[in-house]
Amino acid sequence: MLDIFLIGVGGQGLLTIGEVIADAAVALDLPVCFYPYKGMAQRGGLVKAQLRLGRSAVGPNIPPRGADLVIAMEVSEALRAVRVLRPGGEFLLFGERWLPTAVMLGKAAYPALETVLEQVRAAGGHPVYLSPDSLPAGLPANLFVLGAAVGRTRLGNVLPAAAVEEAIQRRWPRDPERNLTAFRAGHSISI
Repeated sequence: MLDIFLIGVGGQGLLTIGEVIADAAVALDLPVCFYPYKGMAQRGGLVKAQLRLGRSAVGPNIPPRGADLVIAMEVSEALRAVRVLRPGGEFLLFGERWLPTAVMLGKAAYPALETVLEQVRAAGGHPVYLSPDSLPAGLPANLFVLGAAVGRTRLGNVLPAAAVEEAIQRRWPRDPERNLTAFRAGHSISI
């Protein structure tokens, strides 16, 4: 059983990560509940999703301090997810920065990366930081991050990499190579 909370902003492909995980779980006959939420996603607004793997007859919502794994794809939005992380949980943070309007207008400060990581540690979590500089040029960040999650967190204990690769091939049957390359690059990265 694994409860996963995903958070980021519109345009990052966060919901695609959730859909690929859900598809891989279904193919393995693993019970899955996927609950996506998007606000003004098309404009860089908040996007989040909850995945509950291996639990039958439960609701879609992860209770506060109940997520085994948080996958955050944007530094400032990651702060919203700290309250969901259970003590001892893993927090994979892809350090991309999408500046909110208030920050661009000079009306708010953008949080420092170390502040976010400190809050994860204070909540009893184990941060796993993935630098955007580690993303190979031209590859989709979302599948790179998914690969890192499978390769460097307990998600890989629930979903084997081969099952996720099969889900990627089902989703993009005409030309899966670019997406598979991104997933494999993330899966093999040293963090």
